[in-house]
Amino acid sequence: MGFQENLRKFDNHSSVSKEFRVYTFHGAVLSVVTVIAITYLVFTEMGYNFKLIMTERVHVNATSPTGLDVEFDISLPLVPCSVLKIDANDPSGQTQSLHLDQRHHVWKHRIKVDDEGEIEFLGDKRKLEQGSTLKEEHLEELFDTMNKEKGVTDDEEEKTVDCGSCFGAGEEGECCDTCDDVKRAYTRKGWHIQNPDEIDQCRKEKKNVKEDEGEGCNVHGLVALDSGGGSFHLAPGREMDHAMDPSDIGSIFEMLLSTFEQFNMTHTVHKIRFGDAFPGNKNQLDGVNRVIADGYGMYQYYFKIVPTLVKFKNGTSIQTNQYSVTEHLRHVNPGGGRGLPGVFFFYEISPLHVEIVEDYRKGYLGFFTSVCAIVGGVVTTMGLLDQILYSQNQRSSGRGQGLVQ
Repeated sequence: MGFQENLRKFDNHSSVSKEFRVYTFHGAVLSVVTVIAITYLVFTEMGYNFKLIMTERVHVNATSPTGLDVEFDISLPLVPCSVLKIDANDPSGQTQSLHLDQRHHVWKHRIKVDDEGEIEFLGDKRKLEQGSTLKEEHLEELFDTMNKEKGVTDDEEEKTVDCGSCFGAGEEGECCDTCDDVKRAYTRKGWHIQNPDEIDQCRKEKKNVKEDEGEGCNVHGLVALDSGGGSFHLAPGREMDHAMDPSDIGSIFEMLLSTFEQFNMTHTVHKIRFGDAFPGNKNQLDGVNRVIADGYGMYQYYFKIVPTLVKFKNGTSIQTNQYSVTEHLRHVNPGGGRGLPGVFFFYEISPLHVEIVEDYRKGYLGFFTSVCAIVGGVVTTMGLLDQILYSQNQRSSGRGQGLVQ
């Protein structure tokens, strides 16, 4: 016997000749049902196996991030923009820069809340420049951006680009557009401002405070903070002259009174995230509204930030962050030296690192295995059902013949 003859002994799929086959109606129905069931289950399994899912892996972060981008959009309906300040501190409490540049910036926009709770924006938003005065060449670039957003024409733009005077305290080409800019320039020179009301910028800002009664403020933007941890906060405050003369009793009295002012820090966090957004991620604080009845309330958020690397199936990746947050409302006693009313955001970088990888749920090997199981299972099940129905028909036919005889 040859090799092929020996191999035929192991054939478990021997075909049955047509002469020995029995064709029945229920067998035809089961054959159609078999094809439909296999087709449906195969397509269902294909959708399941090749669906893209995000798999998370956590490990200790061996490297520390080199900066932290924070994007936020917060509305305070009961604090006017003219007195609202934003500052950042490092873990030791020292002031840290917000790193404002062409990419990182903060906007303040006056708002008013109607009786139905809807926010209405008033006027134009204003770009917040703090920590330094602007050179004239940078001022032109800033006004170009603002005019484009406002829809100002070229003829109107020539009228809006003005360089505020520093009143002799600034360097060549330096512009002082706000009262704070003038004060910083004077402090740098070691000069003293005798009467801030004589400064045009200070007089306009003081007038705006009265005009802002009953208004609120929306603050939004993107800032870069130190990745070593720290905080940033939104708090009301009118800047005092750092070079104030101690003999100026009126200014000292005004400074003391400012520490006893009440501010309702009710706020809505429309958005806050640390890093870029990625699909499937919902930040915990997005859309959160906090109503604060305490006029001396300091609302604090404590963030635990986890660096996250998201890898997509197409080869791209996003280096971003996720966070968990706890909240706390603290009463600040007037004049107690423990701070002023405000909304404070404290953050800390976690040593853990999360890696999220997008991939197929099972892939081709899992799909092939599932198809084999589907085909084999359906064919076997329908074959057993066909045998049962055929046997019952045979018994029924036998009983009928016996009765006829």
